[in-house]
Amino acid sequence: MSEVVDIFTDGACSGNPGPGGWGAILRAGSHEKEIWGGEPQTTNNRMELLAVIRALGLLKRPVHARVHTDSQYVQKGISEWIHGWKARGWKTAAKEPVKNADLWMALDKAASQHSVDWIWVRGHAGHVDNERADALARRGVDAVRRTRSAVDCFEEGQ
Repeated sequence: MSEVVDIFTDGACSGNPGPGGWGAILRAGSHEKEIWGGEPQTTNNRMELLAVIRALGLLKRPVHARVHTDSQYVQKGISEWIHGWKARGWKTAAKEPVKNADLWMALDKAASQHSVDWIWVRGHAGHVDNERADALARRGVDAVRRTRSAVDCFEEGQ
């Protein structure tokens, strides 16, 4: 796993729940890809998770991925909380079902194929790639509003 892929993700929602979007940038060396999409009725947390799931799902072979997210929900959930959830059969410490368990399971599976560093970045603080991921997520919200249906878009970058 010598190849390193940097992934910058973000989610957005207009209302919570409401129309939502997700966006991600994947960068390996000089190659870059932007992806984005959205769902008509969702939450911000679901969009944050879906951004990472979609990005990791594009990787064709095991790599060292550095996932940069402004979501502490994603960063702490995948690196800390998930171990307890799995041990308790996808229940919280209060014995309640884990919210978004379907996406946590999908993220756990996608991440297990790679060596992943989970890096939290402060949102809306001038981090160039986080701002780009946010713009992609907002593009997803706009597309969902126009089409009133789920969308997925993948674009080659530089």
